[in-house]
Amino acid sequence: MQKNNRGLILAIIFASTVVSGSLVFFGMQITGAQEPESVTNEAIAQGIENYIAQKQEEQFQQQQTAMQQKNDLVKNAKPVDPQKDHIRGDKGSEISLIEFSDFECPFCKNFHGTAKQVLDNYDGKVNWVYRHYPLSFHDPLATREAIATECANELGGNDKFWEMADLLFDRTTSNGRGLDPKSLPDFAEEIGINKANFEACLESGKFDDHIAQDMSDGAAAGITGTPGNILINNKTGETVLIEGAQPLEVLKENIDKLLET
Repeated sequence: MQKNNRGLILAIIFASTVVSGSLVFFGMQITGAQEPESVTNEAIAQGIENYIAQKQEEQFQQQQTAMQQKNDLVKNAKPVDPQKDHIRGDKGSEISLIEFSDFECPFCKNFHGTAKQVLDNYDGKVNWVYRHYPLSFHDPLATREAIATECANELGGNDKFWEMADLLFDRTTSNGRGLDPKSLPDFAEEIGINKANFEACLESGKFDDHIAQDMSDGAAAGITGTPGNILINNKTGETVLIEGAQPLEVLKENIDKLLET
């Protein structure tokens, strides 16, 4: 809406400039008159109105094209793999909320609570799948934290992955500053993982390719920022892209539509 308003303002300014500097042009184009004296105020106003309407239509068509391109890309989303994906909730759920996320993203922190509400509201009908998308301007810490969750998963299983994820979002990004990476082994110990084993895993580099693959998969599906969310009906394959930390109501509206298909 704000973009539309700015576009209108710019259009009005531009149109006014053209009118004031080119009355002959408007006279000939709008009224068919040959002399500038025949250009009336009404004709000028109509010319401005027509120009604005044309720009609005162009902007609308551009938005529709961009939306269609995103809808086409999201079809490339990799299906949920119950054996490999980090899934919270019932693995057999009809709908999956696939989140591409960054542990240093404050919007992701806010959305983390919203995603929990989704699971509570749909009681087994929706599960939550976490995939990594650490942004370059949050690195190296964001990738380091992503690796920490993978090490928690390797050493403690899927439940420990989610415990580490919860802990990271609880302790980071609230004031826009990242945590001390030296505290990650302490986090592991806090959730019951052997600290020495965790430290060895953290330094191994074994999950670098996994995180890079998540990012590549996300980009192929149209993810450009975090949180980037994809709703997928696991029965029909139908997908919906949900960009940003949208409120619960937006997610529910789209989930309900997918459940009806």
